[in-house]
Amino acid sequence: MNMPEIKNIVIAGGGTAGWMAAAAFSKVLGERWNVVLVESEEIDTVGVGEATIPVINVYNQALEIDENEFMRETSASFKLGIEFVNWGRQGDSYVHGFGPLGPDIGITRFHHYWLKMRARGKASSLEDYSVNIAAARANKFLRARKDLSPSPMAEIAHAYHFDAGLYAAYLRRYAEKRGVRRIEGKIRSVSTRVQDGFIDALTLEDGQRIEGDLFIDCTGFRGLLIEQTLKTGYEDWSHWLPCDRAWAVPCTSVEPLTPYTRSTAHGAGWQWRIPLQHRTGNGHVFCSSHISEQAALDVLMGKLDGEVLADPRLLKFVTGKRKKIWNKNCIAVGLSSGFLEPLESTSIHLIQSTISRLTDLFPSQGIDEADVAEFNRQADFEFERIRDFIILHYKATERDDTAFWRYCRDMSIPDTLARKIDLFKSNGRVFRENAELFSEISWVEVLLGQHITPRHYHPLVDALPEQKIIDFLDNVRSTIRRCVEVMPTHAQYIASECATHIPPMKPRR
Repeated sequence: MNMPEIKNIVIAGGGTAGWMAAAAFSKVLGERWNVVLVESEEIDTVGVGEATIPVINVYNQALEIDENEFMRETSASFKLGIEFVNWGRQGDSYVHGFGPLGPDIGITRFHHYWLKMRARGKASSLEDYSVNIAAARANKFLRARKDLSPSPMAEIAHAYHFDAGLYAAYLRRYAEKRGVRRIEGKIRSVSTRVQDGFIDALTLEDGQRIEGDLFIDCTGFRGLLIEQTLKTGYEDWSHWLPCDRAWAVPCTSVEPLTPYTRSTAHGAGWQWRIPLQHRTGNGHVFCSSHISEQAALDVLMGKLDGEVLADPRLLKFVTGKRKKIWNKNCIAVGLSSGFLEPLESTSIHLIQSTISRLTDLFPSQGIDEADVAEFNRQADFEFERIRDFIILHYKATERDDTAFWRYCRDMSIPDTLARKIDLFKSNGRVFRENAELFSEISWVEVLLGQHITPRHYHPLVDALPEQKIIDFLDNVRSTIRRCVEVMPTHAQYIASECATHIPPMKPRR
């Protein structure tokens, strides 16, 4: 009880991670704590997080952010899911959609009824039974209409594509209005206390000393506090996720404005396409031991559907995570905590969940090791389960056209993932463990999308006469089709609700 109260929070680094943390603290913690953010305009942020998943709505709603304003200020578009092209086989295309599939019957999941009828040739593509996926394929969009429940219109789930730099700037304005103090400057050194090794201050190049009780490391891959100072250590997962480079480049927007992210598998990695209102974000994530940097750049530049807007940027990374995301009085947020490639758009979610976990376990009288241990246990679980979901996309492939894909197909995988795959192969069952991020439906859509077909379905399905199941599936499909028919296009909806004031970027000359 004689330990000093935590009063001064110092955030090292800005960007999406830093300003998400600052904005959240300014709203949740209020004026009792002093929050200072140190960043330098001379240091570029990576800015890889432009696509999100629906849980970002929890963050925005907690901050009481007006969605239309946020969309306008960040040149955002809506996102209903992710299309995966050429992953299971060359020529494949499936969508991992947000939101539910058709309704369950009793305790039996919808997809079991679909599995029985699909095997008998009496059900269409799984995508026809998801309002999110059907709308995405038609380039339509509408926010969920809860007043129309139980219509599928009430179940639409959405996330966003946005400009990460504009989002950080938007949150900076939000945080500074609520008392967060920003200090411009480069960090020259980090000092620690002799008695316990805790961080006690940052010293800037101009000699200014920034003292604090709790430090948030948002310095990106270099991990200036969590790694360079505290020597926390890193878990390398590149044997499961061998891609270690990414080229990123924006191009001009093209029509139609798609309400989904696209991930296209290439010979030694994959390409992302993220449509914003004023431009399209593109990148090629690749394995440098299977393709040269120049060849990977050539692949990306040859696959753009608009005119180039800026010089390509090369990012280098090692997939994995810090051995402790909370170490002593330092919490790593964003890229300083680890890196999982943006295949399922989890980068910004991991920032959000780290901030949320910290607020749940926020220290009062000093740092309590029980809180730190629980924080790290939860963080480890989340990182590992997201890791497994991403590995699934690589492992569950029938491609053998390159050495890269043969390696992925044949590699060993974590036991936690192997158990999930084996369980699904047997009877189509998926169980969500604890608070893992991805739902049962997400696992089902990716497993089936990449040709992992169960040998059986749940036996309770056979309790219903076949014709009743056929009628049930037909009703779900036709209802969703009618819903999508009356939706506006994605572009029409944005134009009427939240068109950005930011002009389109001009092509590079």
